[in-house]
Amino acid sequence: MNITDVRVHLEYTYGNMVGFASVTFDNCFVVHDIKIFQGSEGYFITMPRKRAGGEYLDVVHPLNTETREALQAAVVEAYEKAIEGKRAAQASRPSESQAERKRSDR
Repeated sequence: MNITDVRVHLEYTYGNMVGFASVTFDNCFVVHDIKIFQGSEGYFITMPRKRAGGEYLDVVHPLNTETREALQAAVVEAYEKAIEGKRAAQASRPSESQAERKRSDR
C-alpha cells in the first residue's frame, strides 16, 4: 500500500497535540483522526482510538515498524509544510499597526 495523500488539520490543538491528519492509501482507503503530537524528541502520531471498557484501543494501526515509521514520516512532513504555509500566510498579511497607518495616511 502506498500513501497517496496526507491532509493536515491545524485548527484543533490541545496541550502537546498540534493537529490531526487524514491519510489516503492507494487513492481508495482513508484513515481520519490521526493525532499529531509534539514530544521532547520531535513530532509523533497516534492512531484513531475508541474507548472500550476502561481503556482505549486503536481502531486501525500499522502491523510493523517499517509501516509505522513511513506513516509517521509522511504525516510529520505534511504537518511541517502546513505550518510553513501558515507562517508564510501570516507574514504576508499586514499587521494591525501597518493597516492602521495606511488608513490614517488617506
